[in-house]
Amino acid sequence: MAVLCSSKHLDAIPKDIPQDAVFVKLDANKITQIPNNAFKHLNHLEELDLSRNAIEKIDMAAFRGVADGLRTLDLSNNLIQSIPKEALVKLNAKIRLSNNPWHCECALQEVLWEVKLDPESVNEITCQTSVREEYVGKPLIQVLDSGVNFCNIHQKTTDVAMFITMFGWFTMVITYVVYYVRHNQEDARKHLEYLKSLPSTQVPKETISTVL
Repeated sequence: MAVLCSSKHLDAIPKDIPQDAVFVKLDANKITQIPNNAFKHLNHLEELDLSRNAIEKIDMAAFRGVADGLRTLDLSNNLIQSIPKEALVKLNAKIRLSNNPWHCECALQEVLWEVKLDPESVNEITCQTSVREEYVGKPLIQVLDSGVNFCNIHQKTTDVAMFITMFGWFTMVITYVVYYVRHNQEDARKHLEYLKSLPSTQVPKETISTVL
């Protein structure tokens, strides 16, 4: 069975899609999110077209229940900036992710390592934003082919942040130790001066003679 719901002004995934649906077209609507278990009851689903919507968020278990049978999944021409790896890794489907405002970072790179992309659209996965400004506007596959590893960039950024934090704490500790030592030296100096200022007590000579 084919379910054709293109351009129907839908703003959410319909809950009444027939269970025996094999081909579902929900393209050119106003859907903004794919919630968990949205297609779980569609045990025979092989093709799913969600292109040309306004999808921004895809939940981790969005395609639970259709992983084994799904053959094609079209998520192109949406508003997706990032997608959880868990949502796609178990799918055997050929996936289209082109023409979305992707944020190129380690998480997206990990997704691309795990999924089976449609080879005809892979060059249209472009970095609209990125952890590095020089990659903005470039096809992600081109950036990765040049040897860039976003996960290494992320690790280096984390290492630098940790170094700065540790250096800050170290500076604070040294400053406190120096202050503590100087403060104690000042107290010791004042105490010594006080002792020196006290009148010296001498035993009278008569007392010494009597004792002898």
